[in-house]
Amino acid sequence: MVLLCGPVGPKLHELLDDKIIVPPESLQKVDEFHLILEYQAGDVLGEIKAPQANRFIFSHDVSNGEMNKMEAFIASLEEFQPELIVLSGLHMMEGQGKEERNRRLQEVSVLISEIPNEISVHLELASMTDTTYMNTIVEQVLTIVNSIGLNEQELLFISQAGSGPHSSQEHWDGTPDIGMVSDIIFWLLKEYGRTEMHKDSDLTRVHFHTLTYHILATVDGYWSNQISSVAAGARAAGSQACGTDTIDPTKVILDSPAEFVLSQTDTLLKNKKMTLSPTNPVRVWQRENISFYITPVLICVNPIRTVGLGDTISAEGLLYSERK
Repeated sequence: MVLLCGPVGPKLHELLDDKIIVPPESLQKVDEFHLILEYQAGDVLGEIKAPQANRFIFSHDVSNGEMNKMEAFIASLEEFQPELIVLSGLHMMEGQGKEERNRRLQEVSVLISEIPNEISVHLELASMTDTTYMNTIVEQVLTIVNSIGLNEQELLFISQAGSGPHSSQEHWDGTPDIGMVSDIIFWLLKEYGRTEMHKDSDLTRVHFHTLTYHILATVDGYWSNQISSVAAGARAAGSQACGTDTIDPTKVILDSPAEFVLSQTDTLLKNKKMTLSPTNPVRVWQRENISFYITPVLICVNPIRTVGLGDTISAEGLLYSERK
């Protein structure tokens, strides 16, 4: 059973599965909406040809832009008794005025802090353009959640906003370099996660997803079953994008790097190479007290569903995760 707390109008309510419970406070008389334009690799608009399948999203979502259902959500937890909470939508507040946005984010942070420690809390990030706002989220929210999910754009933007590793890089040139990605994830967990220096932080898990591979990193001692978790997320990416219940080998390709270095900054690791193989699809390595798990993704050749793919990947991975 899933408790959904967000702006739910009559049309959306009609489409939801019976196992999704919506508290009365979330029901609205009018549906809010997003307009999503999906396109495939090779599609042409004017003189522009799409290099890969993607989507463009227009949002008209006043409620999530103000995060105005958060109080109702927290009030519903005592009766619902969840094992896991997944939060998203902080990026929607970017369009608010700076003072209003900071005030509301502070209120949201206080509400998250009231969630009992035994309930795991995962935050799914999304693309933003305001570095100041991203830094505020990192400082106020990342340290009070247990886990985060993000893609290559969001990971690089966090590093740019916080002057982290490889922050001088403007964008990824093709497939994100695995060594650089692992450097940023390592910095993120050491800087904002739970360590000997930051015992008050709750962040102990990062789930990174990009088109060709996924990396899951955890601070040792807090999570188990992460090999299954990262593999399940990768499997979900291929099946959801193709719109099939399971992976259809005739509809997917493998394009992840077969060999890679573990870091571009660590003296000991940057000369150490690791290889992916069909008989060993999840590889694991250690960097101080942080474990890294990587697996390739079977990419759908002609995707029919790309919207919400990151959310599906993170959710599937969480389903297989066990917090100690």
